[in-house]
Amino acid sequence: TVTLQNYFRMYHKLAGMTGTAETEAGEFWKIYQLDVVTIPTNRNIVRDDRQDKVYKTVREKYNAVADEIVEMVAIGRPVLVGTTSVENSELISRMLTIRKIPHQVLNAKQHAREADIVSEAGKPGTVTIATNMAGRGTDIKLTAESKSAGGLAIIGTERHESRRVDRQLRGRAGRQGDPGSSQFFVSLEDNLMRLFGSDRIAKVMDRMGMEEGEVIQHSMITSSIERAQTKVEENNFGVRKRLIEYDDVMNIQRETIYKRRKNALFGDRLSLDIANILYDTCGDIIHNADKNFDEFELRCIQKLGFKPEISEVDFARGSNDLTSKLYLQAENRYNTKNAIIAENVINTLHQNVLNERSINPNEPFMAIVGDGNHNIAMFVDIKKTVDSKGKELIVEMEKSISLSIIDQEWKEHLRDMDDLKQSVQNASYEQKDPLLIYKFEAVELFRNFLRNVNTDAISFLMKADVVELRFQQVAPIKQDKPKLQTNKADDDEGNGMTMLAPAKSQKVANRNDRVSIQYQDGTLKRDVKFKNVEEDVLSGKAVIVD
Repeated sequence: TVTLQNYFRMYHKLAGMTGTAETEAGEFWKIYQLDVVTIPTNRNIVRDDRQDKVYKTVREKYNAVADEIVEMVAIGRPVLVGTTSVENSELISRMLTIRKIPHQVLNAKQHAREADIVSEAGKPGTVTIATNMAGRGTDIKLTAESKSAGGLAIIGTERHESRRVDRQLRGRAGRQGDPGSSQFFVSLEDNLMRLFGSDRIAKVMDRMGMEEGEVIQHSMITSSIERAQTKVEENNFGVRKRLIEYDDVMNIQRETIYKRRKNALFGDRLSLDIANILYDTCGDIIHNADKNFDEFELRCIQKLGFKPEISEVDFARGSNDLTSKLYLQAENRYNTKNAIIAENVINTLHQNVLNERSINPNEPFMAIVGDGNHNIAMFVDIKKTVDSKGKELIVEMEKSISLSIIDQEWKEHLRDMDDLKQSVQNASYEQKDPLLIYKFEAVELFRNFLRNVNTDAISFLMKADVVELRFQQVAPIKQDKPKLQTNKADDDEGNGMTMLAPAKSQKVANRNDRVSIQYQDGTLKRDVKFKNVEEDVLSGKAVIVD
């Protein structure tokens, strides 16, 4: 969604070089604070830039173009004809075919032969018809005969809306001091002329009693056309400038979220970010409970995955340290859960990698982590996990969950911002500035977005558990292996990955979910409501097995 302008402004250094930047110097300064410096040519330009020839109708104009080409070929000059569309280039081609003038057409349909066509374009009497042909990176080299005949003749069949494109076409001739000329043919039926007062010129031509095929060629008309181009350029710049003003609002949000995403991607400050988010989430839970203790407990279980050890009396008092108490309990719960996950995964790695050596220790293993509703797959380095006693797995888990939540919520936020941009346009009917309304509404949307990211990330992290582990096999695993349930995945497609039963750790369920739990003494209870056995699970006396 980023605009090109803001994309370019991300670079620490910005510069460029083009032969036609002078007309856009104002825009370069206003958008990028870049000066445009004109560098003198290596050799003086001797190209003859002639005044435009203006005809009344398109038919007269194209007949005059064809006659001009025939005349240039007769005196041995190479000709480059510039057109604004593929259709126009093919029309000129048909006209030249009727006049039996050999020529080459360079447009989107012949792009593969472009280099060959350009290499031949400087020979005497060669006619090349091109569609919006700009720099192209290749000079048209003139032979001695072509230079003596007058050099390359540029013929433009229409004025473009931008002066830059016209100058690019003119600039194909007269390079490095070569001789040449440029001539534009214009009709009063052209798009640019119809937009800017061709009716007045038509009335003048009628009053003068001009016959069909007669041409007006005057510097005043050429200047008028250039003024029309300037107006179009200013209008286009206004549209781009307005677009940037809207995107600047998004850009502030983009920089904020990308900085946070970078922390998650590389692990920088990630633990600090999680601690801050957890504290803010605890504060939001207490604030949104609106002094209702049952609502407070329910929100804790929904968002944090545990029932807080805070009495109804303490909650009713609403002491200032209530958020700190809840945060410390949540932090302890989170660290304990991660320690259990790390210990179980390390035990599994020791059994399969270090002891029985059935797993390739040089390949990362896949851990699938879920919160009961969504699963995320990630790859973790075996050696780093063992050396860090499972900390590597926890860090990768935090990274993957944070990135996944940020990316998902950011996509939704971009859609909301796009809808907002469309809806605020109606504010103009109330004599209000849509951009101002957009800025106010965007701030509130971004606050909601950050709130959703924080809540969803903490909810997933607090409930996250290793659902499944997959390893790269070294040798086939024996079926009678003790203590491990192994099976080949149906979708492995022979990729050598082995799935192992997930390492056991405490899971959290919704209060009304029906679960099966196993106690430390081996007792198994099936199909019971979680709220009836919640205390046993949270205290560590039992774990959920289904």
